[in-house]
Amino acid sequence: MSVKTNVYNQSGEIVGELKLSDKVFAVKVNEDLIHQATVTQSANERQVLAHTKTKAEVRGGGKKPWKQKGTGRARAGSSRSPIWIGGGVTFGPRKERNFSKKINKKMKQKAITMVLSDRLANNNMAIINKIEIQDYKTKIFNNILKKVENIFPSGDDKSKKSKRSILFVNDNKDEKVVFSGRNLSGFNIINLENLNIVDLLKYKNLIITESAVKIINDRYSKKVVEDKN
Repeated sequence: MSVKTNVYNQSGEIVGELKLSDKVFAVKVNEDLIHQATVTQSANERQVLAHTKTKAEVRGGGKKPWKQKGTGRARAGSSRSPIWIGGGVTFGPRKERNFSKKINKKMKQKAITMVLSDRLANNNMAIINKIEIQDYKTKIFNNILKKVENIFPSGDDKSKKSKRSILFVNDNKDEKVVFSGRNLSGFNIINLENLNIVDLLKYKNLIITESAVKIINDRYSKKVVEDKN
């Protein structure tokens, strides 16, 4: 079976129709799996920045602060002691911490197909044949984006102007498109090879080129067939 959807041009006009595999774009959503894939990616991207020094790593403190007896003060062997200001830290955060998580490749791909299916089912995904601009101009690209935005549903309350929230997935890296759209608020562009669950969930609407959709359709539906065999 297949799912049919319209293909638009960069002016927001329907120029054709595309058949998509229901194994990729009509998958039943499993929120638990999507959550697991999201948490895994976020954990693997986490940077370990907090790092404290132990008393062995703190600089100075080689000399005994005062003699052992006769001063009336408590015994002290080094100013690097954790009870001293400027001394080492006991049980503090260290850079050796590992927050990484693992998830099966098939589960990760399944979660992506679920989000793609949800975007298509709710009319939050627009397939365009291509986007071409002749110059590095944010204004020109923004005008194109406004036309494509009309494809998406405006919501229940049309009187309120909703904020832009669009992810654009391209099958190849077009520098003119990248540089022209990188300063637009509520908009992000990624290459097909960098397609990930976090970016798909972060943005409400999805714009994807026709060639990129065909690659996703063939790649993921092929894996489903191989798994069954």
